[in-house]
Amino acid sequence: MALELGASSVSLERTPGGRRLVVRRDVAASADIVWDILTDTDCWPDWGPSVTAVETDGRYITEGTTGRVRVAGAVWLPFEVTACAPYRWTWDVARLPATGHFVTERTDGSVVGFEIPPLAAGYAPVCARACRRIAALARDA
Repeated sequence: MALELGASSVSLERTPGGRRLVVRRDVAASADIVWDILTDTDCWPDWGPSVTAVETDGRYITEGTTGRVRVAGAVWLPFEVTACAPYRWTWDVARLPATGHFVTERTDGSVVGFEIPPLAAGYAPVCARACRRIAALARDA
């Protein structure tokens, strides 16, 4: 069963990372455009409601990328990208497994989504807002 959260939906699903809440939204842009937005650290503060800055050696992430993100405008947390292959990436933040990010290609665009542990259900509205921002960035790209 899926719950609607604005134009995003939330459902409990089995993912490569285990059982997760999945927040997703249709995007009127190709999967390549959305993937570029998701993996470009310069874009993270534009779409991530909790991310205000990123420091890393490379602009685009790959598996093993490390750095730090500033959240809530004040706290810097270390991160490591634990998996990154077209069209899905995961990371640890402060050495804890965090959200998974994915894009699914469709004939009329794509779907962007986030995978979050069920115990972090309160984070679903934040992910829905991120989906909305990504859709807008992709539309303008």
